[in-house]
Amino acid sequence: MITASIVLYNSPVDKLYDVINSFLPEDENIAGKKLYLIDNSPAKMSEDSLMSVTGGRDIEYIFNDGKNLGYGGAHNIALRKSIECGAKYHVVLNPDVRFEPSVITELENYCDENQDVVYILPKVVYPDGELQYLCKLLPTPFNLIFRRFLPKTAFTQKIDDRYTLKISGYDKIMNPPCLSGCFMFMRTGALKEHNIFFDESYFMYCEDFDIIRRLHRIGKTVYYPNTTIIHDHAKASYKSKKMLMIHIKSAIKYFNKFGWFFDSERARMNRQILKEVTE
Repeated sequence: MITASIVLYNSPVDKLYDVINSFLPEDENIAGKKLYLIDNSPAKMSEDSLMSVTGGRDIEYIFNDGKNLGYGGAHNIALRKSIECGAKYHVVLNPDVRFEPSVITELENYCDENQDVVYILPKVVYPDGELQYLCKLLPTPFNLIFRRFLPKTAFTQKIDDRYTLKISGYDKIMNPPCLSGCFMFMRTGALKEHNIFFDESYFMYCEDFDIIRRLHRIGKTVYYPNTTIIHDHAKASYKSKKMLMIHIKSAIKYFNKFGWFFDSERARMNRQILKEVTE
């Protein structure tokens, strides 16, 4: 079985159709798949709205009684349910992604053939087809905080290009220690064996960097460019001062946990991926 989860917060119903139909297409055999909708909203979704998105498919709606547990805390509910039901893989989905149903099958087949892979991310593009550079080095404080307040120059662009591994060309399979959390295809057996879940001390932002870093310690966290998803990335923290402050607070928590300027694990993992993409 493959399970997936989407975290909701006052999410318009019409914005959920694409991602739900990507994972559970109405016109195909969807046996062996289950989707969890984890709702952090203040008010419960109406029965009519819920019926319109589920359409009788195997979707479990979980309302958190008006409590906003944060992104990672809500997804942890689904991860534990996925492990309990014996699912082989679990996919964390952002509400703003969409893809062909065959993407799930292709990623499943690749992970079945490569048992050392614990996480996989396909190629991600904007709706106009432009590539999103979502493979990264483990970040330094400059990457996550300081550069936001500096003017864009040739120097800062060079650092950003290195950070996002543009030198790789994004045209081959690689094993970065840091990837986007917009689409997280994870091996549940690895999560269970090593007791790896989202760190719930993050409310939003950086929880994906944190969990992927821990997964990278025990297996491969793979970028797989042979299949593609579309991500309507809003970059909320670039548009809202409130979201920017949440992002900065999460970055501070991340560096307090793993190290600010002295982080031997970061140095080792970053050396390894830079060596891989330049060979």
